[in-house]
Amino acid sequence: MQTHAMMLTIADRAGRWLDDVAAGMIAAVRPLKAQGTLRLVEEKPGTLVVDAAGRALPDGPRGLRFADDALAGGAAELAVIKGRHIEMVLAADRFLFKPLELPTRATEFLGGIVRSQIDRLTPWNADAAAFGHTAPTDAGGGRIVVTVAATARSALRPLVEQFAAHGARSITIWTRDPAAPADAAPILVLRESLSGVDLAGVRRVLLTILLAAALAAAGAVVAAVVIGNDLQARQDATARRIAERRATLLAAKNAQEDPATAAERELARRKNETPSAVILLEVLSQILPDHTYVTELRLEDNKLRLTGISRDAPSLIRLIEQSHHFAHAAFFAPTTRAPSDPGDRFHIEMQTLPVFSVGP
Repeated sequence: MQTHAMMLTIADRAGRWLDDVAAGMIAAVRPLKAQGTLRLVEEKPGTLVVDAAGRALPDGPRGLRFADDALAGGAAELAVIKGRHIEMVLAADRFLFKPLELPTRATEFLGGIVRSQIDRLTPWNADAAAFGHTAPTDAGGGRIVVTVAATARSALRPLVEQFAAHGARSITIWTRDPAAPADAAPILVLRESLSGVDLAGVRRVLLTILLAAALAAAGAVVAAVVIGNDLQARQDATARRIAERRATLLAAKNAQEDPATAAERELARRKNETPSAVILLEVLSQILPDHTYVTELRLEDNKLRLTGISRDAPSLIRLIEQSHHFAHAAFFAPTTRAPSDPGDRFHIEMQTLPVFSVGP
């Protein structure tokens, strides 16, 4: 129920907005074509008298008669109709008046509710009736009351056609509720353009434009989604091809028969198996005693030869063997002593181990 009421509110406000825009457009165009407004009041059945506010007629007769579906009057009155907007208040006996009681919250979408209730309140449906309603009055207990005035649209058609035949630009018909106070506002029951630009026509054009804009926007959104999905699919396909190409190149690179891969692997193996000369020098500086001097160092593959002078050459073999960087240390030449040497001249050969952490 609440959702239905909300939909009615939105539809009613949208309809009012379209009506206001259409009325504004018509009002902007009318001054370019029309010569003024002629206000009439039906004082007696079939007799239309110029309202006190109507200053458009010249001095002289100020009345028109409508009988047998024909409009008659003086030449001045009939001539002044041409090019003017006609506003008239018709007698209440031309209309059917029905009170309609509604909840107070129905005020926001009153127009739509009255239209939907016309076939229940009157013998005509909304399309065949000319109708309007008074302003809502408080009935107490969260209720309001409006009075609906209606008549068959066909009953007003001859009057409208007569004014159109005499050159009127538009016609607006009002009536008064006989039960309302004399100063109460009249009820608008019909407003029609006679110059080819009417409210309903402009409203239909505006609605068509809005629908076309909505369809164009929806089409743009759909196109954006479709194009976006297509671009995303192409991007994914490109990413897959790139990944497949990378995998192929990597597989070829890792293949055993690839010369570049084999050379790279051999270089890495030699790098891992060949000891670092810098680390070997650092290790030797840590394990050799202070009274030992190395005069020559030769590194060939994994064999290291040392030549130097030491006060205790035999102890060097034990110190070298204790290090996890060397193995199989031995003298490859006799140990000698010269008169000028401060110690024994030794010649030691050892095997290096591929350990790359500094430490004895």
